[in-house]
Amino acid sequence: MNLKLNHISNIKDNVLQITGSKSETNRLLILQSLYPEIKIENISNSDDSELMQAALASTDEVIDIHHAGTAMRFLTAYFAVKNGRETILTGSKRMQERPIKILVDALRQLGCEITYEKEEGYPPIRIIGKEPKTNKVSLAANVSSQYISALMLIASSLPEGLEIVLEGKVTSIPYIKMTLSLLKDVGIQGTFENNVINIHPLKVATPKLVVVESDWSSASYFYSIVALSDNRSVTLGSYKQNSYQGDSALAQIYKKLGVETTFHNNQITLTKSSAAIESDELQLDLSNSPDIAQTIAVTCFGLGKSCYLTGLHTLKIKETDRLEALKIEIEKLGGNVTITDDSLRLAASKSIKSEISIDTYHDHRMAMAFAPLALRETLLINDADVVSKSYPDFWNDLKKLDFKVL
Repeated sequence: MNLKLNHISNIKDNVLQITGSKSETNRLLILQSLYPEIKIENISNSDDSELMQAALASTDEVIDIHHAGTAMRFLTAYFAVKNGRETILTGSKRMQERPIKILVDALRQLGCEITYEKEEGYPPIRIIGKEPKTNKVSLAANVSSQYISALMLIASSLPEGLEIVLEGKVTSIPYIKMTLSLLKDVGIQGTFENNVINIHPLKVATPKLVVVESDWSSASYFYSIVALSDNRSVTLGSYKQNSYQGDSALAQIYKKLGVETTFHNNQITLTKSSAAIESDELQLDLSNSPDIAQTIAVTCFGLGKSCYLTGLHTLKIKETDRLEALKIEIEKLGGNVTITDDSLRLAASKSIKSEISIDTYHDHRMAMAFAPLALRETLLINDADVVSKSYPDFWNDLKKLDFKVL
């Protein structure tokens, strides 16, 4: 499905309910499968979370998780310790290009049996579930935090728990802390100190209801919309000030781009402000929140502002190479972008080309990050239904703000 977003001069103030966090939901679904006493509310309606639920409920030998990277990582660890179960875990063509070796090697340290069906280091993989032989594992600290969280989520189900030693500088720390906080919410004890994570064993969980906070990554697109609007506001629910999600850094980051965040009654109101920090270039280290890099880069482009974003090395192994994709699409619109393996620099530009078709590369965040530019020019979004991966209601919510979605 391709969409046209006609240029609009401004948005309509409105209140939107954002779906539950995909990151929190998928972690809690694994924990619920290990401990059925756990109940979950405000589950994400994203494709990824629906695929996770289907995979956990399936008794089939072959489990296809399509584009769901989180599911691939979490389920690899989950099935590896399901004693006696044999599973082939596979996915889309792009998923079969995304590395899994670091996690597989870590699980093999524990005595798990995993082999590659095709190319070494990549899905599909054959998993023969076994009870681990040791309670200690080590892996590089600068890898995707999902590898680390995958191990943390299964740790309490092991007879002696698990000690995870992280070697080197840790990236995406908020996602590790999110996992640890959710573990504690359901009664699992753990610590994260000096690059060592210790998760205690738990045989039976106390019955518990956990309410998933709405997704901060999804909120990022409305921060961008308000930044590009003229003295407008949008209210989003349900959010909390002391969030587990690293992307809640948006509230501080977008102050620099002229958006104020007010918390009240589990909602946030984003308001256009004249208090943007004036500087020649917005400089940010996004190693703790790389998923909002696309939104920030596009916001800066729409504002005619330069930016230098670092800490982005994990973006090259997402649904697409997000750094390369950003460069291509922004330059189609008339921008100037320079990238390295872990950074992006955008030069300030005064004009944006109209009626440009934005390719999304099967990446939900590409579609949603570029959509706010309709406040500057008419644009087209190719493969627009890719947003269902994390935020199926996105286009309908834009219509509620008076976006002309055709």
